[in-house]
Amino acid sequence: MITLNAKKCLTGAAATVILSLCTGMFSAQAQTASTIIPKTVNRRDTARQTDLIDIGKSLFHIKPGVIRTEKDKKIYFSILPVSSAVPGGTGRALVTSTSAGTYLGPRKTTNLSSASFAPYWNFGSRFGLPLRTSIWLPENTWTIQGDIRFLRYPQNSWGLGSERGEDDLTLVNYNYFRFYQAALKKIKPYLFAGFGYNLDYHWGIRSDDENVILRDFTKYNYGVDKNSVSSGVTANIVYDTRNNSINPLPGAYANVIYRVNPTFLGSNDFSTSLYVDVRKYIRLNPAKRIQQNTLAFWSYIWSASKKTPYLDLPSVGWDPYNRSGRGFDQNRYRGHTLVYLEAEYRRDITANGLLGFVVFSNVNSVSGSGSLLTSYHPAAGAGLRVKFNKASGTNIAVDYGMSKGFKSLSLGLGEAF
Repeated sequence: MITLNAKKCLTGAAATVILSLCTGMFSAQAQTASTIIPKTVNRRDTARQTDLIDIGKSLFHIKPGVIRTEKDKKIYFSILPVSSAVPGGTGRALVTSTSAGTYLGPRKTTNLSSASFAPYWNFGSRFGLPLRTSIWLPENTWTIQGDIRFLRYPQNSWGLGSERGEDDLTLVNYNYFRFYQAALKKIKPYLFAGFGYNLDYHWGIRSDDENVILRDFTKYNYGVDKNSVSSGVTANIVYDTRNNSINPLPGAYANVIYRVNPTFLGSNDFSTSLYVDVRKYIRLNPAKRIQQNTLAFWSYIWSASKKTPYLDLPSVGWDPYNRSGRGFDQNRYRGHTLVYLEAEYRRDITANGLLGFVVFSNVNSVSGSGSLLTSYHPAAGAGLRVKFNKASGTNIAVDYGMSKGFKSLSLGLGEAF
């Protein structure tokens, strides 16, 4: 799955979309170095569906060849270059996403192994080189998940909590290297458990404003002076009954990651964190011929201990795959504990599945400004879907979201969660 996010402020007015959020154990997005669970190709009948590939064949009069049985280990590539805005108000950038996938075992019993590479460059000194891998051994006996990033990544910061106004911010520059690897063994169908190693290394941490001292601005003492290191081991549990992680239909997902960063592994200070994520997808009117008519719910709780470095603290938009917080500026709210809820309604516009739409709303709350139940921040939005590949269920997704003081436009392949 390829994903691109391109957020920028817009000046036009837009309709506000209100969608009720469910409380309790609803579903959510949680894809980490140890949680991406790509399912095999959705096996529903796609003969009556239409995608952009079909339209391209029709326009260029390409006749389909003889149908052949594809080998299990055939490699599939896709690439999507696009110019977009870089988070943090640092101008535009060239972003190119490339993905490859193959089966390491029989398709009926083995998930698709994949790798995605999405470098970006703002034609200056800021760039990113992220590589994500998801390896599935035959019969899904083991899965090995990886997330490696090398970034020069400026972003706005408002300190801890939510007391500061929209204009009370500073641009923080830093370099970032991430190395996440985890191996999970199948315990029983849909349930995996294992261990991993996570490294977050930030260096060259400073504000763009020479008059701003980050320690004073954030009122925080850890990870705000030049560099920070969080190096630790993780315990991982994943439960996943979805039939397609690119475009989930009925199913459920749960993920728990407990991380310990001891000093003997190189961490600046001893710290721990817990990430708990659940999602649920409910198909409405399943007897009708409309393929997509789904309610999707997502929630996660992310908590970190006292001495966690500032840039490693829970923050909106910094979930493992940077998908939360549509309608918010990335990093807008940060604290030791973050609670996030989102709900989305997904439906086809055309009977052939080529066009669809979504409406969504989300809310988050961080520690540091009142209680988690009284200090919360909502956002809402809507999006258009164009079927890119009907076999895998991949959509081109264009989403517009807004919250207090901010609007965003995002472009990607696949659903947000």
